[in-house]
Amino acid sequence: MKIQERTGAGAGRSAAPAGPSVGERLPTPPRERKPALAALAVLLILVGALGATMLVLQAGDRIEVVKITEEIPAGQAVNDSNTTSVMVAEDPGINYVKWSQLDALKKLKAVTTIPGGVVAVGEMFGEEAKVPEGKALVGLSLKEGQYPAGLKSGATVAAYRVGGTSRSGSGDDADGGSAGSSGPSGGDSVIVDKAVVDYVQDAKGDDLVSSTNLPVTLLVDDAQAAALTQAATNGEVALVLVPGN
Repeated sequence: MKIQERTGAGAGRSAAPAGPSVGERLPTPPRERKPALAALAVLLILVGALGATMLVLQAGDRIEVVKITEEIPAGQAVNDSNTTSVMVAEDPGINYVKWSQLDALKKLKAVTTIPGGVVAVGEMFGEEAKVPEGKALVGLSLKEGQYPAGLKSGATVAAYRVGGTSRSGSGDDADGGSAGSSGPSGGDSVIVDKAVVDYVQDAKGDDLVSSTNLPVTLLVDDAQAAALTQAATNGEVALVLVPGN
């Protein structure tokens, strides 16, 4: 009986699982090293630093150039009132006009109409303007009353023949106009129904002639140039603003 009790007790002890001793840690798998990823991270950091450096260098490499502030009609030149200076990033592929070259630029003409708000480049200017095919530039010298107040470049106008043989001196015309009136009326004939003011002299300009005549240049069709020139020579042209301005 005693032998059986000891055997039963021993069997009970051997059936219990043996737990880990206090203070021992479970083994962890070794970390896998990835040298390729580490090298890539370092490369990305270097590329980012290089890009930032290039941006800083480019931002610092700027030049002062000419900017057009007001529209310049074809055949006209820049001046102090229609230009300003602006800083831009230097680009060898763009023929910028440097601010230090402004005096030399004033001696050239706009080859075509230059809109305001653009940076000037050398290709915009030359010795003379380029007139569009089928068009002609006709110069006028108008007296007060032969042009609307506030006439500006780019305006759309109609040119009338006034005075001369085209008007009746009887004063019996439908509008009741009298001979010698400087404005167009029912008896006046239209020379050009639609022309663009390519240039008009600023009334405050330093180069305005001593007379009260206003120099104006119109861009018209070739077919209308001869009649307009003849009327302008006789001082028989008056301009009227038309819809489209």
